[in-house]
Amino acid sequence: MKQLLTLNDVPDMAEMIQLASELKSDPHAFSQLGSRKTIGLLFFNPSLRTRLSTQKAARLLGLDVMVMNFSNEAWAIEYEDGTIMSGLRSEHIKEAAQVVSQYCDIVAIRAFATLTDKEKDESEQVLNSFIKHASVPIVNMESATAHPLQALADALTLKEQVQKKKPKIVLSWAPHPKALPHAVANSFINMMNHQDADFVITHPKGYDLNPEIVGDNRVVYNQDEALKDADVVYVKNWCAYEDYGKILRTDNRWMLTENKMKLTNDAFFMHCLPIRRNVVVSDAVLDHPKSLVIEQANNRTYAAQAILKTLLDHA
Repeated sequence: MKQLLTLNDVPDMAEMIQLASELKSDPHAFSQLGSRKTIGLLFFNPSLRTRLSTQKAARLLGLDVMVMNFSNEAWAIEYEDGTIMSGLRSEHIKEAAQVVSQYCDIVAIRAFATLTDKEKDESEQVLNSFIKHASVPIVNMESATAHPLQALADALTLKEQVQKKKPKIVLSWAPHPKALPHAVANSFINMMNHQDADFVITHPKGYDLNPEIVGDNRVVYNQDEALKDADVVYVKNWCAYEDYGKILRTDNRWMLTENKMKLTNDAFFMHCLPIRRNVVVSDAVLDHPKSLVIEQANNRTYAAQAILKTLLDHA
């Protein structure tokens, strides 16, 4: 594995999840692997879990860590070729990526979707520009269309918590006051394609995700119907795909509540965080003993550590 843009870059999902599990059991087992090497974490957007868990994962492997927030600490970057740079953008990606490559052995990047230009977002301009011009491995810490580190942490959480042979797992849309990207949902679907599960996606009409990512997975437009007998409910908001970036409804009828969870098979609740209480999910569900959100956040460290170890092993 030479980079991590999406889960498609992971050669064997089962092996990667097993590695994350083993690292969780003994996080310091490879504490010298990254000795005398440096990882650069470049943030174009805010972060809590991703920043801290990736820093921790890197340090557990002996890597030095440099962090830069491009939103307020760096020159604005130009990505297009042939432009006359007479405006606000004073650094070109060609130089920036090459310079960062001189300072770092691995570069991890977080760059959200614009939610205004679907074609540009799906081109993954920031990550692919770094991949094109950098000379070191690039790791996606969430991009316009994918969040592979979150999905790997979710996979590890499912492995640890769900004992049923073929569980019913539901990915449910939930309301949110802001337009949110598709990255988490896309990568969760990608991850679920590697699981032996009865997987169902549910959302209101108008919120269909990219059909190329959804593929043959079952989509149900009635949340109550989808939740029936579920063993795991993963909730996440995303904006419209066809009417790109739009919020089509703001009512709370799709908020996950205690009464809705009664339709399930005493299901586990999952969410990537951060989460808006009593908008996306009720307090009763989020604070319930079967809520896995804190353990998902904990597993972010070992998912990142597994990816970084694999990259270091193949350096």
